[in-house]
Amino acid sequence: MEKTSTTFTNPLLPLRAAHYVRMSTEHQQYSPENQLEVVRQYAASHQMEIVREYSDHGRSGLNIAGREGLNKLMSDVESKRTDFSALLVYDVSRWGRFQDVDESAYYEYVLKRAGIRVHYCAEQFENDGSMSSSVLKTLKRSMAAEYSRELSVKVFSGQCRLIELGFRQGGPAGYGLRRQLIDRDRNPKGLLASGERKSLQTDRVILVPGPELEIATVRQIYELFVVQGKTEREIMEELNGRGTLGELGRQWTRATVRQVLTNPKYVGANIYNRRSFKLKHRRVKNPVQMWIWRDGAFESIIPASLFEQARVIIESRHRHLSDEDLLERLRELLRVQGRLSGILIDETEDMPATSCYCSRFGSLIRAYSLIGWSPDRDYAYIEINRKLRRRHADLIASIFDQLLSLGATVSVNQRNDLLTINSEYTASLILARCRETRSANHRWQLRFDASLRPDIVIAARLQPGNEEILDYYLLPRIDVLTERLNLQPENGLVLDVYRFNNLNFFLEMAQRVRLEGTT
Repeated sequence: MEKTSTTFTNPLLPLRAAHYVRMSTEHQQYSPENQLEVVRQYAASHQMEIVREYSDHGRSGLNIAGREGLNKLMSDVESKRTDFSALLVYDVSRWGRFQDVDESAYYEYVLKRAGIRVHYCAEQFENDGSMSSSVLKTLKRSMAAEYSRELSVKVFSGQCRLIELGFRQGGPAGYGLRRQLIDRDRNPKGLLASGERKSLQTDRVILVPGPELEIATVRQIYELFVVQGKTEREIMEELNGRGTLGELGRQWTRATVRQVLTNPKYVGANIYNRRSFKLKHRRVKNPVQMWIWRDGAFESIIPASLFEQARVIIESRHRHLSDEDLLERLRELLRVQGRLSGILIDETEDMPATSCYCSRFGSLIRAYSLIGWSPDRDYAYIEINRKLRRRHADLIASIFDQLLSLGATVSVNQRNDLLTINSEYTASLILARCRETRSANHRWQLRFDASLRPDIVIAARLQPGNEEILDYYLLPRIDVLTERLNLQPENGLVLDVYRFNNLNFFLEMAQRVRLEGTT
């Protein structure tokens, strides 16, 4: 007969519990301090001892992606590394505003299966599995999801309204233009440098003409294209031949010339919603009918009639190309060049842009496969690198927002993402991929950009699979003596003294503290 074991809990000892805190950018009601105060009171009144904490600061609750605290909790539960039997959460919305309420229920079920009960401390129902609590919990989950949808609509409407009023919504100005900061009365306050952002909520940004040399170059590009009939490649060669540099001091390419010829901002138009990425769903390219377009929002650099002539010339080239026509041009380019690439396509005269192929066929790789050509290299790394770039940008934005919330002053150089904090020190971010050796060991390679010379390098190591962050190394420049570091899971005291599970220490460094006796 099989023996069974029973674990008895001493009723005189407090129940061991963990708490989970999530803070996005919402009301003060959901500040970590307020959440923790309610959680602690709940624990005290229910004879619980809080032994673990998991937190996500400045993270959206729409899904589990990017929520390091929740991912760590689920990993600990599934790996049976927990030493508690209760999880305390402020309310249902702090668990998450999952757009699929079943996803929210699933993560709670994983804990329940491991013998861990979730307690929603600020809710008016006891999460005890009863019919009434189950109904209320499902309703709350739906309300939390609906709140995000309503907020998304309100934010989008507000952004559209700002566009219609002529204000710029994010992004670099582009060649020949600059971002002008104005106050609520539209009085100019100064030009924003690359990487700088407005700090006052009531301030706005508009586009204004840039340096005279850049304005003259933009006008000449239109003159050469529309009046003289030169191609983008010929214009590129002429500009580079006389040493005229483009945006960010780089040489001109056919693609950058095309960008100048097709962007309506040069005639003062303000455009928004060309692409959508709402509620963490897939990024989509919207039809022209969905664009928010405001003519005359900014001072124009070129006449509208000249811009329209350039648009007609460009659109007439490929307007009637069918899918088969596009593929046939791709076959011809392959026959002539013996290979294909995005750069080669964009830099070849009379070829549709790579964006056209991606729009029609889903991706360049898909278009290649339709003509029976396979690249020599495995291009799976492209998607990995694309995810890392998005993750890098999201983490920079999160750090920026958290620093601002602590009262720090911070700017981001849009060219290299270098953070300048309190005008005192700089920091850069490295995302280190986890690589597996032939012997199944894990390694992380850090490559330092010698041109940046930040005071602190934030090295975020990714977990195996490269989906979530494992830990952080805060490396001061004075101790980074090489351009490259190869990290193992454990690296000894010399390096691991700089190792942290989160960025709280880094953020606290920037927090402004009022000295006693000062006003």
